[in-house]
Amino acid sequence: MFKHVVLPPDVAKLLPKNRLLSESKWWGIGVQQSRGGVHYAIHRPEPHIMLFRQPLNYQQNQQQQQPQGDVVQSARLKA
Repeated sequence: MFKHVVLPPDVAKLLPKNRLLSESKWWGIGVQQSRGGVHYAIHRPEPHIMLFRQPLNYQQNQQQQQPQGDVVQSARLKA
């Protein structure tokens, strides 16, 4: 899945010109995307637009991996 985020001018000024941002960095400037999103490209003609990609079914895959830990936790709490 691909998403484009258009930043307001005051936030766009915070973007570095020649590098991609990690998830913690773009969250830090106020961009809110679902977890697993990756800032994958800089569109030079419009640098105020951030381009993101995310694997299909990312949320479902994360939820399928999570319950295993929850089962162990609840088993420990009962014991």
